[in-house]
Amino acid sequence: MDKPRECGCKGCRTCLVCEKLYGIIPKPFFFNSTQKSYVFCPYCNKLWKGWNLGDIQKHPYHIGEHIPFNGIYIKLDFLNKEEEEFLLENIDSVAWDSSQSGRRKQNYGPKCNFKKRKLQLGNFKGFPKFSQLVQDKFRNIPILEDFRTIEQCSLEYDPIRGASIDPHVDDCWIWGERIVTVNLLADSILTLTPNFKNEHYNLHCVHNYPSVLTNTGEKNTSGSSFKFSEDRNSWPVVRIPMPRRSLLVMFGSPRYDWEHQVLREDITSRRVCLAYREFTPSYLPGGSHYSEGRKIMEMAKNFF
Repeated sequence: MDKPRECGCKGCRTCLVCEKLYGIIPKPFFFNSTQKSYVFCPYCNKLWKGWNLGDIQKHPYHIGEHIPFNGIYIKLDFLNKEEEEFLLENIDSVAWDSSQSGRRKQNYGPKCNFKKRKLQLGNFKGFPKFSQLVQDKFRNIPILEDFRTIEQCSLEYDPIRGASIDPHVDDCWIWGERIVTVNLLADSILTLTPNFKNEHYNLHCVHNYPSVLTNTGEKNTSGSSFKFSEDRNSWPVVRIPMPRRSLLVMFGSPRYDWEHQVLREDITSRRVCLAYREFTPSYLPGGSHYSEGRKIMEMAKNFF
């Protein structure tokens, strides 16, 4: 099963289609019975004990156990209904490609080989004109004022295919600190679990460049790089709500110390999201690989 299957899955990744066709037993979400679970409140930026959003009382009337949690920014109603409808109509007018774990995708960005750390322009010519409104709206978000989009990916999650995404950390050789997602069509939840795979995801590259933001979201002017947390054994499972039409920015500790995933059971109706990535500082002006990133950055200014 290492080879790509007709549904787009390969290796240990599965969807409802290949599970039925090949009799594959899906890998369950591992939840240690000693672990606690918390839900993030986008109003007070704290974690409250529970599993689903409905398990905690609405802000500001929370009760019970809670802890602060930095590195997550949620802008509710980032898009209005008309903007959402416009985007979805145009996204669905473009052909979808099959992806792993029951997802479909439309990708706009350079060609990256994460294992060999090689970057090519490939067929990247910029982003579709209809999506420009989203990047324009980034300018109104202080935490994204200097964010330069290098990759934009439309992702479709449909319960008919049992869509999900396995726990992972976005590659750290090429993709910068801020991981940005705009959520369309349905509410969903991002699940964070402690990352114990420090030798994966090119995480060793993080020490080579300064952090863009402090752990509380201010601009980092000290030039310091991110410091990984050492003891994660007692960390809980964290559930981040992704309401319809909201913007999610993940940075700092949630970006590097945790793996994030979307569980199959959290996809109850069709969901489409727009994922945005930026370069690491080494590919930006003044960086050691700016000569490689320059042409891609020029292409990323285009909307066709």
